[in-house]
Amino acid sequence: MGEQEKNRSVLPVHVGIIMDGNGRWAKKRFLPRPAGHRAGAQNFRTITRYCSKIGIKYLTVYAFSTENWTRPKDEVGALLRLFKEYLEEALRDFMDENIRVRFIGDVSAFPPELQVLIHEVEEASAQKTGMVLNLAMNYGGRAEIVRAARRLSEDVAAGRRDPEDVTEEVFSQYLYTGGQPDPDLIIRPSGEERLSNFLLWQSAYAEFVYFDILWPDFTTKDLDHALEIYASRQRRFGGV
Repeated sequence: MGEQEKNRSVLPVHVGIIMDGNGRWAKKRFLPRPAGHRAGAQNFRTITRYCSKIGIKYLTVYAFSTENWTRPKDEVGALLRLFKEYLEEALRDFMDENIRVRFIGDVSAFPPELQVLIHEVEEASAQKTGMVLNLAMNYGGRAEIVRAARRLSEDVAAGRRDPEDVTEEVFSQYLYTGGQPDPDLIIRPSGEERLSNFLLWQSAYAEFVYFDILWPDFTTKDLDHALEIYASRQRRFGGV
């Protein structure tokens, strides 16, 4: 068994990717920031299909955070147009892939036509049996935890839950990713080494791999390298 095949035998079940560095990628090339987002969106398609091909069961990508609304209006507008293009493409072409698409985050903040497309993509891919792709859009880890706590509190107040029965496992069911395994591996290109409000609860025992590579330049070989690093680590989950 070769080294690559050996490492593939310990593939993470759930991978999270913080797609970062599009703006800097564009700036280095004297291009407008939206050009970087377009390049990043194309790379997202490549990496997603590759993850599905090699057997990743769950992939969560950070596409648009709750803080991204503070960016310049034209940049936000360009991002929303890219999301619309992706969703239209997903309905037209992406459905050939055996990938179930889910959206995590408060999508009610998006324009109505985008919300309709989000619903259509989720419905159209609901019966897929392959990789689950979580698109984190208007997502923030703290906001997710607050939302889960509010929903759990409502169930307790209504008598649907006994406070004595609330455990970490029960609380996890109220998160956007309820029913899914926690991420095993979090990858962040761009040179930054922080979570940036991504999957705060779920990442308690995730392995982290950082790259000094801007997201549009992140390749499938870089992903393979991250998987090799993951395979070389011993996960103790707080034990010895």
